[in-house]
Amino acid sequence: MIRVLALLLALAGPAFGAVGDPALQLPDAAQEERARGIGRELRCLVCQNQSIEDSDADLARDLRRIVREQVSAGRSDAEVVGFVHRRYGDFVLLRPRFSAATALLWATPAVALLAGGLRRRAPRRRPAASAASVPGALTEAERARLARLEGGAGGDRAA
Repeated sequence: MIRVLALLLALAGPAFGAVGDPALQLPDAAQEERARGIGRELRCLVCQNQSIEDSDADLARDLRRIVREQVSAGRSDAEVVGFVHRRYGDFVLLRPRFSAATALLWATPAVALLAGGLRRRAPRRRPAASAASVPGALTEAERARLARLEGGAGGDRAA
């Protein structure tokens, strides 16, 4: 049991090593903490549901490096996030900004449920029964032919 646990920890080591790599950390602890906070707001484009701080993907490592360069250059948090956002688009933000596109995205399920509920509550309208839709009813042409046949004019029987 201890060997299995040791093996699992040894295999998990590389996954945690890159994220806290001292070579990538900023020398100023306050700047490093700011960079980590910014990194928690940015999505790893490879892992998709992890922040760049939690991911070990190469792209996440590059994004962490970019964030740290921007922070060490004296840029504000908003400027750093804006820089990465301009380069990689809305998907890089773990909490996307409100816009018409995101409002539509969030509203679509509610609109679909509402439309389904309204459709279900609406009374079902049945079309008025016409002579053609009643089983066994004759059309005008069939009635005229029947009248000719019943009238005894035997010449129309072949038709």
